[in-house]
Amino acid sequence: MTGNHFSRPQRRFFLKVLGAGLPAAFSIRASSAATNGKGLVKIVEFDAAGVRTGVVEVEKVEKPLAEWKKQLAPEDFEVTRRAATERPFTGRYANNHADGLYHCVCCNTSLFDSKTKFESGTGWPSFWQPIAKENVRLRSDDSLGMHRTEVLCTRCEAHLGHVFDDGPPPTGLRYCMNSAALLFTQRAKSGSKPS
Repeated sequence: MTGNHFSRPQRRFFLKVLGAGLPAAFSIRASSAATNGKGLVKIVEFDAAGVRTGVVEVEKVEKPLAEWKKQLAPEDFEVTRRAATERPFTGRYANNHADGLYHCVCCNTSLFDSKTKFESGTGWPSFWQPIAKENVRLRSDDSLGMHRTEVLCTRCEAHLGHVFDDGPPPTGLRYCMNSAALLFTQRAKSGSKPS
């Protein structure tokens, strides 16, 4: 080696060592990220009666689009995985007045209680609050030339709809949800196991 330059044999040796070490370094980094809680979220669980049973830390549900497409009905897939919107007054829960819970159609996380559902006149199921703030995530949405707040499932990132500030008391909010993103279950008697 002369000055700041390596000879050819030294350079080859350096590159071999570097090349052999990089994959190992990346695998150590990836495995430590996996064990450091990456991909975990906290949600609130409820029993079938809608009674809060506690906060749990669960793995995020992440699947390739092809797998979601196999699991979901076509409209459910378009709404939840591609952020489409069902036509107003056409969703399966737009006129549902039964007592129960609304879950994510993708991962079954509890999202809304029928006790907070109200008639908004918009043609989509509307709620004045989620069943637990931990179970939904909000994100800014500037699509379609307007500013809105998108509502997503915390556990699987399914697009649920949008939230607006024109709802009734006590929150003044209107969680305007797509029926295609929801799965309704009738409320069971208190103390029942979740479905």
